[in-house]
Amino acid sequence: MELNDLEQVMEVEQQSFPSTWPPTAFRREIQHNRLARYLVAVERRDDATGGDRLPRPESGVAGLGRFLGELRQILHGDGGLPPPDERRELVVGFVGIWLLADEAHIVTIAVRDSHRGRGIGELLLIAAIETALRERQSVVTLECRVSNTVALRLYEKYGFQQVGLRPRYYSDNREDAYIVSVDGIEATSYRRLFEQRRNEHRERCGDYELSL
Repeated sequence: MELNDLEQVMEVEQQSFPSTWPPTAFRREIQHNRLARYLVAVERRDDATGGDRLPRPESGVAGLGRFLGELRQILHGDGGLPPPDERRELVVGFVGIWLLADEAHIVTIAVRDSHRGRGIGELLLIAAIETALRERQSVVTLECRVSNTVALRLYEKYGFQQVGLRPRYYSDNREDAYIVSVDGIEATSYRRLFEQRRNEHRERCGDYELSL
């Protein structure tokens, strides 16, 4: 893989988490962890001349398709970056998945501050589930802060249930984490639910390219 996205991924990482991974951790994951799959949500613009061209977060999720180009495997790199509004490709979120036996474990998911509330987090979850289906996994799991009610509602919407608790899981404040999981994703009943939720997302947020 090329490594052209690392600086932008680190911007999103630092905006999203009190304790962040170093760039070397992402490099190891992508270059050496054969069980890992990392995807990025990318805003692609033909004319990157200023931020006023894009819908602002308070405008809601309508119009996601106008700025979200594709989900693709992370490509890393280094070198100076222009301001976000001047980039032709802006990484606006990312998700990491580990493929463990028949379980796909979502290890991280994050969205750029300026692009939250537009359905990107849900799109990344959709991509993670689609990755699990493509890789013939039957279960998707992750940990979530017990205080993150917005994320918990999203996971519940896609059939996840709380199956356990990890006490003092987060190192920054010793907050507990719920273990949430959905199993049987290959079953017809779940695929029907997933398709319905994905279509609702497209209708609400707009179309997008998906490249896995």
